[in-house]
Amino acid sequence: MAKQKNWMHVAWWLGLYIFWIMIFQKRAFAFSTTVTIQFCYLIFIAANFYFNIYYTVPKFLYRRKYFAFTCLFLTGIITAALLRVPVATYLNHYFFLKEKPQPAASDLFINSLLNIFIWVVCLVAGKLIIDRFRFQQYIDEMAKQKEQAELDFLNAQFNPHFLFNSINSIYGHIDKQNTIARNMLLTFSEMLRYQLYDCNSSMIDIEKEMKYIKNYVALQKERRDDTVAINLAIDENIKGFSVAPLLFIAFIENSFKYVGNAEETENCIDISIKKENDILLFRCYNTKEKNYSNKIEHKGIGINNAKRRLQLLYPGKNKLEITDDKNFYEVNLKLQLT
Repeated sequence: MAKQKNWMHVAWWLGLYIFWIMIFQKRAFAFSTTVTIQFCYLIFIAANFYFNIYYTVPKFLYRRKYFAFTCLFLTGIITAALLRVPVATYLNHYFFLKEKPQPAASDLFINSLLNIFIWVVCLVAGKLIIDRFRFQQYIDEMAKQKEQAELDFLNAQFNPHFLFNSINSIYGHIDKQNTIARNMLLTFSEMLRYQLYDCNSSMIDIEKEMKYIKNYVALQKERRDDTVAINLAIDENIKGFSVAPLLFIAFIENSFKYVGNAEETENCIDISIKKENDILLFRCYNTKEKNYSNKIEHKGIGINNAKRRLQLLYPGKNKLEITDDKNFYEVNLKLQLT
């Protein structure tokens, strides 16, 4: 992408250079003279353009430091005009006007100043107008996405109530002697309520997050047979602080999805959550089938979504290490809480 952008810049300046040659070609000058003169202008104008676009505009104009911007803008143009004077003098003396009267340095300076000033103003103004137009398009697109998200949220309000009513109806039709099924349904209902209501905030009490993980693991234990040993260890000091909701569940779901099931091998899932000072330590380990040598392919959005959320919510405060071995899969996450 960067290379493509660079080539677009080169193509733009090349097109402008050819345009100048065609427009400013004079019969009194040889074609080679026009080419050389316009190339000299191109160098100084381009240098001023990038100086303003990448430095003075973002550092001063966008921050409303208009006086400093104006001073730097004019200083760049005056400097370019001054530097062009000895270049033009040298070319005139040895090539273009050899053994002919030479133009005064003041005339060269004024001509250079006017030409560079006009073109830099036009090019910078054009770039600012284009950027403004693109920014407005971006704002409009964000507004549309926000409206759509709000509409989707409002449309989804009916669904949870219908879902919970359905769960209650199913619960009432399960035989009272079937305590396992009834408890599983209650656990699932509690997990669903947590996802739909509690997780709407940016941060959640760690106790609620841990309870959600416990419910998920308990539900999975009921689904699994005795061929998989499942261990969940949460330290007692995991309380009294907040975290972003649903940070760990993607890795836990992944462990249950890919854990081995062969009866002749030892299959296990080991999940531990600890807190050392202001560091939250999360580890999720699961064995894999011995004959499953391929790396796990995460075609869903779970793992990638978790990684992206960590980057956005805890920039510079997280360290995620994933080991995908032929016999096991392990996730170690260190989270700086303050």
